[in-house]
Amino acid sequence: MTDSDIIQDSTAPTERRIDAILAEMTLEEKAAQLSGIPPKQIGVIPEKEMLDEDGEIDDDVVEEYLGNGIGHLTQIASQGLLDPEDAAEMINTFQEYLVEETRLGIPAIEHEECLTGYRGPGGTIFPQSIGLASTWSPALVESITDSIRKRLAAVGAVQALSPVLDVSRDMRWGRVEETYGEDPQLVGALGAAYVSGLQNDGDGIDATLKHFAAHGSGEGGKNRSSVQIGERELREVHLYPFEVAVQEADARAVMNAYHDIDGVPCASSEWLLTDVLRGEWGFDGHVVADYFSVDLLKTEHGIADTQREAGVAALEAGLDIELPATDCYGENLVEAVEAGELSEATVDTAVRRVLRAKIESGVFDDPYVDPEAASEPFDTDEGTELAARAARESMTLLENDDLLPLSPEELDSVALVGPQADDGRGQVGDYTHAARFDTEEDGDFESVTPRDALEAKGETAGFDVEYVEGATTTGPSTEGFDAAADAVENADVAVACVGARSDIDFADRENPAELPDVPTSGENCDVTDLELPGVQAELIDRLAETETPLIVVQVSGKPHAIPEIAETVPALLHAWLPGQEGGTAIADVLFGEYNPSGHLPVSIPKSVGQQPVYYSRKPNSANEEHVYMDGEPLYSFGYGLSYTDFEYGDLELEEGTVAPMGSLSASVTITNAGERAGDDVVQLYQHAENPSQARPVQELLGFERVHLEPGESKRVTFTFDATQLAYHDFDMNLAVEEGPYELRVGESAAEIVDTADFEVTDTKVVPRSARTYLTETSVERVE
Repeated sequence: MTDSDIIQDSTAPTERRIDAILAEMTLEEKAAQLSGIPPKQIGVIPEKEMLDEDGEIDDDVVEEYLGNGIGHLTQIASQGLLDPEDAAEMINTFQEYLVEETRLGIPAIEHEECLTGYRGPGGTIFPQSIGLASTWSPALVESITDSIRKRLAAVGAVQALSPVLDVSRDMRWGRVEETYGEDPQLVGALGAAYVSGLQNDGDGIDATLKHFAAHGSGEGGKNRSSVQIGERELREVHLYPFEVAVQEADARAVMNAYHDIDGVPCASSEWLLTDVLRGEWGFDGHVVADYFSVDLLKTEHGIADTQREAGVAALEAGLDIELPATDCYGENLVEAVEAGELSEATVDTAVRRVLRAKIESGVFDDPYVDPEAASEPFDTDEGTELAARAARESMTLLENDDLLPLSPEELDSVALVGPQADDGRGQVGDYTHAARFDTEEDGDFESVTPRDALEAKGETAGFDVEYVEGATTTGPSTEGFDAAADAVENADVAVACVGARSDIDFADRENPAELPDVPTSGENCDVTDLELPGVQAELIDRLAETETPLIVVQVSGKPHAIPEIAETVPALLHAWLPGQEGGTAIADVLFGEYNPSGHLPVSIPKSVGQQPVYYSRKPNSANEEHVYMDGEPLYSFGYGLSYTDFEYGDLELEEGTVAPMGSLSASVTITNAGERAGDDVVQLYQHAENPSQARPVQELLGFERVHLEPGESKRVTFTFDATQLAYHDFDMNLAVEEGPYELRVGESAAEIVDTADFEVTDTKVVPRSARTYLTETSVERVE
């Protein structure tokens, strides 16, 4: 059998096929497999558009850029603003050219974004990640990405540049909204669920873990800024969720982060991209560049004099694909090999990984989709209901002085105010089609706003809704205050929807504080304070002066430091960025049709100057105070109110000791002592009593979301391995340390209801084959 026969034989072993392909490839063809290209993206190479004004490919330009093949096609659907059928046809067109017109006939990996849903036109928009984290429900996250997978596959996408597994501990950072919060265990569990739903046991869309690593701890809370942390914290906090997703969910791709860690840019860190990722964890997928990060080695980090030097540094570190376009790879790699600056064996290693991804994903042997069927998974009742369910479960009630839930039969009028009350665009995250492409072509975006939902309920129940914007999200104008206050004074109850607009923002504005709608959440939207932007806090102060009961609803991707508001208003609900069905979810919670069950995935500070206030600080950080403020957050990690009351029994251990390679079970009974059905999140924390080094005051070990009918009791059992207690010793070996430990169970990190002590009997370094990451849980009804 010839190499050509082996290449085309889908039953041949993958590595044998790759060997045959490599044997046929020229150096130029190899380099082409390590690059991406955006067929339509203004201001990005290719300078000559491959698509003409009618959306047809230009054969001459395509041959110039794709004549030797290509590794990735960059966001044809979303960047091209194409509906599903057109996207499928366009992707097929490019794949056909690659298969039929290039010498080797190798199709490309087409990648898209899907952080909160398929990002192209027509995609269902789910809550932003920080809202999904508030559900504490891996099962829900997996259901959502299973739904997203079907849309991506229908248009011909092969890979998705999601999820974000950054651990966020500086709330100034604009991209907090893209994360699953401040705790590595929660981030890891939800991230693994995301990957499982998307990849569908290898028969779905390849997930891409980003941003590798520690992107959430940049200096000053600024995007892309340097990270200064030790290896122990890097491994135990920031690398941990990535390791969980690789080991537990077999994630197929990783994206590097922009910044440097202790002076070494992640894009050129062989220790990070090769030694840890591949050597220690056994990752066998491929690594893609965050957009333009290879070129930033020259232009921002300054560690390379030329693009060729930057390309060599990244490739040798283990970065396989340059995205979104070819700046530093391509011909630069060819010239580097010919000049003796780069080994062709290094090129072959990266090409092998890319070819493996193409073969294992199925695109190599079946690169085409049916355009006529592309729209079938879109705009479905099932997708809409899943988005509504996710939005409801993300709603996090922070204050309630017996005002909620509202009784519609007792109301004649509701005043609805605030810049987020009637802005569907304002309730979606930054990596959505509606947020990213604010163009005339975006007219098909539909959402249910709080105004839509409250007016619908009013029509049914017989109360009136008077809407007054009152203020813009940013800007200094208070001209709308009087009208808003008048509406509130004349109403039975008032709802103020405030928050921050999300976007991927690279605009260079003069006097942004004077503008009415500047993004203050999302990529490149980092801030220096955590108050509500603009004059929104002043608006709430004005409304609170009336005698009308006031409910404040925050529609925002970040937590806001609002201690005065929290103390003043009788009800406070954080809706996060709830997606296209957010208005429905907000109204359902306000009127008691859904019992709020969200729990905070981050600690909310009283002031920006308190930071950091994450719950798992070490004792000296947690206990020290500032002159004018204590060290406690306004709301703790894991906190969330309900319309019912939950009672916990004793925390009971199966045994009082555990061997370093053994396991232990702990159980607690939870009862719904109220009159409404509801969900609570049972949280299990662990604390090392006498460790050999300074350790966090407590660390999340496991959690379980539990639904209970009125009067119902359920017993939750957590089973964990002692290896989950391990931390890195003085020699940086992961080890379980003998000694006393305390388990804590509660409704939040600050609301511990019971504890139990146990002993680890010995100290032992954990072999890689024995490490466990996620606690197993079981729930049984107690009669």
